[in-house]
Parts: sequence; C-alpha cells; structure tokens
Amino acid sequence: MGNSALKSHLETSQKTGVFQLTAKGLQEFPEELQRLTANLRTVDLSGNKIEVLPASVGNFLQLKSLTLNSNKLTGLPAEIGKLKKLETLSLNGNQIQQLPPTLGQLKALRTLNLSGNQFTEFPAGLGALRQLDLLDLSRNRIQSVPAAVLELQAIEINLNQNQISVLSAEVSRCPRLKVLRLEENCLELSSIPESILSESQVSLFSVEGNLFEVKKLRELEGYEKVSSVLLLLLTIHVFFSLFLSKLRIELSQQRSIYG
Repeated sequence: MGNSALKSHLETSQKTGVFQLTAKGLQEFPEELQRLTANLRTVDLSGNKIEVLPASVGNFLQLKSLTLNSNKLTGLPAEIGKLKKLETLSLNGNQIQQLPPTLGQLKALRTLNLSGNQFTEFPAGLGALRQLDLLDLSRNRIQSVPAAVLELQAIEINLNQNQISVLSAEVSRCPRLKVLRLEENCLELSSIPESILSESQVSLFSVEGNLFEVKKLRELEGYEKVSSVLLLLLTIHVFFSLFLSKLRIELSQQRSIYG
C-alpha cells in the first residue's frame, strides 16, 4: 500500500477516531498509528498478514474496539492489558494458542472473539473479565471445559466445532450464562451434566452434531425447563416477525397513497 493512501487514512482517522484498513496485505501493525494514540477508538486491520501485535499497542489508551480477524497472529503482547477502555477484541481466524495473563486486566471488555484459532485448552483467567457478555471460542481444538469455567461472567459462550468430550458440571454455576453452544463436538449423552438443565440459568443449550441424538436430551431431568424457555423465545420471535411484516405493508401502502 502506498504512503499517500496510508497518509489519507491517517488524516481521516484523526478526525473520526476510526482506523480501518482491511485486506491490504499488511505484514506489520502500522507504526504510523502511534501518532493517533490519543484519539483512536476503533481499529480494524482484518484480512491482512500481520504476524505480531507490537507492545506499543498498549499505548492506545482510548481504544474501545480492536479487530484483527484473519491475520497470522500467534499470540498477544502482555501490554494488551493496558487497554482499560477496550470493549471488543476480535481475533477470529488467527493462529493463537494461548492468552497472556494480563488479558484479565481488560475490565471493560464485553466481547471476546477467538474463533478459528489453535487453542487446545480452555483459556485460563477469563473470570477476571467481569463485564464480559460474549465469549466465542468456536472452531478451535479444545478438548474439555474445566471447573474454572464457573468464574466466567459471560452471557453467551460459543464452543461449537471443537473436540470437547468433557464438560464440567461447574458450568451450571456460571452466574449470568444464558446461551451455551456446544454443536459439533465429541460429547456423549453421559457427558452432559443434568445440572445444566435443572439448576443453571441457561435457556439456550445447543448440542447438535455430537455423539448422541438430541432427542435423548428429553430423558434428562430439567429438559422441560429449557425447552419451555426456547418455546417462549420462538413465540416472541414469530410474533415480532409478523409485527415487522405488518408494519412494512402499512408503510408501503402509505407510500403508494401519498407518494
């Protein structure tokens, strides 16, 4: 990418606080961004070939959203923990195997996307992220969900397309967990703790594509609680869809009358 084009992006970002430079073949995190550490709120460098996130990323103290999907990152610097205002960290489609302990210092983080990386173990220390709403660890090689998962504050955990065969019953103690996705893993029916259905706050439990027929879940205690919540959610969705359809028809009729 030419210097003039980069300069143009930098000038725009100075005004907007947003720097987006995707699919440009960048091999390094642009050093020139250091000029904007005081006012950048959003950075998106997806679809490049960046292998290393430099320690200087810790200088972007106003950053709220950092997206580096589809690059070649193998890890994160400890300095990532300095981004106290960061709310969204999206690193889908990289080669990351573990996270630095300092990630737990991101007290404002609400969304953590780590889909399509190379995790073989459930990342430790995420319980320190007290504001976390969504944790996406789908499409990795994680084999078990440990007892430490109970510390997570997430509302939704996505573990689809891993190699999970062990699911700790402690997941039922996650205080805010409403959505748990475990599709296309290696779970047996006997691996599903009944407490997830009977004692947890989970209202959407998705386990299609494992080593048992989903209909067998009906035999587990607590299934009726989850299924009734799903039915309620489906009813609300259908009602809302019908409402939107009716609204569109009325707007279309008004346009034809007054247009």
